[in-house]
Amino acid sequence: MFISSAFAASGPSGQDFTSLIPMLVIFVLFYFMLIRPQMKQAKDQKNMIAALQKGDEVTTNSGIVGRITKVGDDYIGLEIATDIIINVQKQSIQTLLPKGTIKTL
Repeated sequence: MFISSAFAASGPSGQDFTSLIPMLVIFVLFYFMLIRPQMKQAKDQKNMIAALQKGDEVTTNSGIVGRITKVGDDYIGLEIATDIIINVQKQSIQTLLPKGTIKTL
């Protein structure tokens, strides 16, 4: 009287695929809004580091601004003041500045 009748589960239906559609939509949104822009930014950073040359003005990740005096395979010489040169890793270069930026600081 208080217990309802149990019904057997039905076989596979079309609802299995429709339940995956929201997951697919979320994955596509993640790809176009997060993954793809991050990959593009990493590619641009890698190309900028590969194109560094003597005389470029750059900013490091730690905020040091200077002019490149020597370019090696893994390290660059960075002149941060007159006759003061420090060696930093190429990967620590964050931004390539326009020419003449250091004079305006």
